[in-house]
Amino acid sequence: MAARSIIVTGGFGALGRVTAAAFADQGDKVARVDLAPQPPDANATGRDLGGVDLTNPAATVNAVARVIEAFGGVDVLVNIAGGFKWETVADGSLETWQQMYAMNALSAVTMTKAALPELRRRAGARIVNIGAGAAIQAAAGMGSYAASKAAVHRFTESLAAELAQEDITVNAILPSIIDTPSNRAAMPDADFSKWVQPQAIAEVILFLASPAARAISGALIPVTRGG
Repeated sequence: MAARSIIVTGGFGALGRVTAAAFADQGDKVARVDLAPQPPDANATGRDLGGVDLTNPAATVNAVARVIEAFGGVDVLVNIAGGFKWETVADGSLETWQQMYAMNALSAVTMTKAALPELRRRAGARIVNIGAGAAIQAAAGMGSYAASKAAVHRFTESLAAELAQEDITVNAILPSIIDTPSNRAAMPDADFSKWVQPQAIAEVILFLASPAARAISGALIPVTRGG
């Protein structure tokens, strides 16, 4: 398969870096896009775009334009950018609901809308979103996070239907708890062996972005085993 142009949002985070490296290892050109100003590691064969507010349409369109200038187009968009906060309704704030929606849902919609015209020009284009298993049935303190990720699920299904007659697929992965340093710090007494490894998620993303997954669109795929 010829080298493709890949955008990974949240590309400076734990899952974003692993996913970007997996695409790069198979010869693709990867642009990592993140709100953080600087990446924690190198992206020798790709591009890093830091300081990008993915809820800002103008900033996001500019980021996509920079990727097109560097790589000649966009073949695959992976929307990983997001965040998490545990907070009960009784003791929490409405600002948390706004924050979770912006970080998890609006960021994916804004980037997808910016990249969609270019994706439609490419044969076999792919969009992969990151939902959450926790959005299937929300536990206490998970309301704002689960609601925002449920919006990602519905967005995925709706966009897949919208693009059903075109050569582009739209799917979402629904991980359980991901084994990252920040999650370990937040839950030090948990059994980490049951958490999903970023590399395992990256491999599912690579499959959904491959020609082998051309018949799958609008799917919400649980990824729950350790690995």
